[in-house]
This record gives sequence, structure tokens and C-alpha cells, in this order.
Amino acid sequence: MAGALDGIRVIEIGTLISGPFAGRLLGDMGAEVLKIEPPGAPDPLRTWGQAELDGHHFFWTVHARNKKAITLDLRTPRGREIFLELVEQTDVIVENFRPGTLERWDLGYDVLRERNKGIILVRVSGYGQTGPDAHRAGYASVAEAASGLRHLNGFPGGPPPRLALSLGDSLAGMFAAQGALAALYRRTVTGEGQVVDTALTESCLAVQESTIPDYDVGGVVRGPSGTRLEGIAPSNIYRTADGSWVVIAANQDTVFRRLCAAMGQPELATDDRFADHRARGRNQDELDKIIGDWAAERQPGDIIETLSAAGVIAGPINTVAEVVDDPQLRARGMLAEHWDERVDRTVLGPGIVPVLSESPGSIRNAGPAHPGQHNIEVYTGLLGKTAEEVAQLQAEGVL
Repeated sequence: MAGALDGIRVIEIGTLISGPFAGRLLGDMGAEVLKIEPPGAPDPLRTWGQAELDGHHFFWTVHARNKKAITLDLRTPRGREIFLELVEQTDVIVENFRPGTLERWDLGYDVLRERNKGIILVRVSGYGQTGPDAHRAGYASVAEAASGLRHLNGFPGGPPPRLALSLGDSLAGMFAAQGALAALYRRTVTGEGQVVDTALTESCLAVQESTIPDYDVGGVVRGPSGTRLEGIAPSNIYRTADGSWVVIAANQDTVFRRLCAAMGQPELATDDRFADHRARGRNQDELDKIIGDWAAERQPGDIIETLSAAGVIAGPINTVAEVVDDPQLRARGMLAEHWDERVDRTVLGPGIVPVLSESPGSIRNAGPAHPGQHNIEVYTGLLGKTAEEVAQLQAEGVL
């Protein structure tokens, strides 16, 4: 079946994570994604990832999948003109340069729109395209910190650690793809494109639940709470008899009653200390100790089986080694094989989210092995240039 975005063409001119992630999400849903790399300056993402095989790393396999690679120097007059030729036949452009970069190349949205009034320009930057900080470069680590997200991580009184991922980049890539989809729909109404302006800082801010109104109304500065959320109980990790940890989340009144029954302590559900959500929040430490003592006498598998059968939310804290063997994820296609021609073997990667019933996404390739791999296909097939013209442009350093 065709993907939901089959027939949509995307040009990606970003590097590293946020722009390529947005491009990957659109490609997963069926869009044709043309990834442009400057000649002689490949995306550094090609060399990212902690595992190495025959000199290759595998972050590229995740974010370059479903893309075609072409080379083009947008900073040259000839390269600029070729880019505008591509724009005429494109629906979405994704870029994550510092604001003002495209304008310096005389490729701002006003110029793009002159060639294609339906073009959608998705811009991802550290702080957004406007405002006093717009000119500043931004990385995920700083965006997570500046947005307040990093302050919420860790344990009270300790340094705020980062997640071992570039979370801010991924959040921005997701919001950028969401904005592209909204703009594509709106274009069906107006016939015109628009700019999608996504900031890393704002993407990190957007997921922070009620931190802003809590401060605005009550002066509450929410801080880190370790392995739990303050006032939400029980919802924590508990050490088991073999020394491993399980997550038990039963903060809803009905679920808490099930937990008490499953632990053989139904009287806790009517105890004034734990009778409702607020009471459990006030007596969180005491409740965590009771559950912790119960869990410490049992094996993790027994805990999860017992609680799940009772309708209580519980689960293990898996490493990636356990994730790749998870039967639920396997059944859902969330551990997907990519044929990576760079290493001549399949490489496991994340599946496609969300799952669409009638126009599901697909992994059609694991990403181009080298920059410019699809130059002939794209420039001759899409723009009608001859192979000789492409060769000449390559000799001139334009491609």
C-alpha cells in the first residue's frame, strides 16, 4: 500500500539531528525525500553512533532511511539556480541552519515562493526565526537547559543530568514534521504554502505539562524528583529480590485499590493516609516504603505477572538488549530490519510510529551509502539534464 505522503516531495538541507529526523519522519510516511549535502562536506551524521563496523556508524542508518542523496552547493550562483529548479517541483523544504543562512544565499522564503507559491519551508533552529536570541546557534543540550527541561531531571539537590540522547533535537524534529503535515493540509484549502518555524527551546518547553501555570498561579518552581513525581503516588521504581528494578504505577484510585488487593493488603485502600490521590501524595514516602518492602521479597517476573493480571500498571526497566527481544515490540513491527548496503547486511532499527491502518509507512531503504548517490537519477529524471551536464556540474564543484 502507498504511504500517506506518497506523491509528496521533500528536500532536506539540514544536518545532524533535528532536520534529518523531521525528514525521516516524512519519508517514513511515504514522502520522497531528497537529501542535499554540499560537495565535499557530507552530513556529520554519517559518522555518528557508538557501534562501528568496517568504518561505518549507524546513526545514519536510522535517520537517512527512505532518502535519496544528491550533492549541490547552494552558495554558488549555478547551485542556487539548480536548487530553485528543484523547488519548483517540491512540496516541502526542511532546513535547520542558523536563522539568516538561507537569506544570505538569497534563498529566503520570499525567493522560494516566487518560484513555487505552494512551497512549505520548515525551519528548525535553536531559538526560532524571530526574537532577541534568534541569531544564536543552538544545540539540544543548551535548549533543554534554557527551556527549563533539564532543571526537572535528576535528584533533589544534585546536578541536573542529561538523558543520554539529544532529546531536544528529536522533539524539535517531531514538531517540525507535525507542522509540515498541518501546512500540507492547509495548502489544500488555500493553494499556498507557508513557513513552519520550530525552535529547539520551544519544543522542549511544549512538553513540560503544567510547570508554567503552576508557577504563574501558585509560585511553584517545580524541581527534580528523582525516580518519582512529587504528589503522584504510587508511581515509582522498586527494587526486587534479585536486585533489579520494576516500575509500578497505581496513582489512580481504582488502580490503587487493585494494587492493594494484589499485594494482599486491601485495607491500605481505605486507610486515611492513602484513601485518595491527595492523601497518597502527602504520604508518598510511607507508601513507597510499604510497596518497596513487598517488592523486595519477590522476583521481577512474578511482580509484573501478578500486578498485570490484577489490572495494575507495572513493567521492567529494560536495557536495549532486552528491548530488541521484546515480543510486543516485535509483534508491532517496532524493531525493523534495514538492508544497509554499506555493510552488506541487515541492521535493526526503530519501527515506524504511528501505525496507520490504510496507508502504513514503510522502510524502503537504509539510507544512501555515499553523498550524491542519486545525482544522476534526480538531475536527469527530475530536471531533465543530461548525464554529460551532470558530469560537468560535478567537475565544476557545483554538485
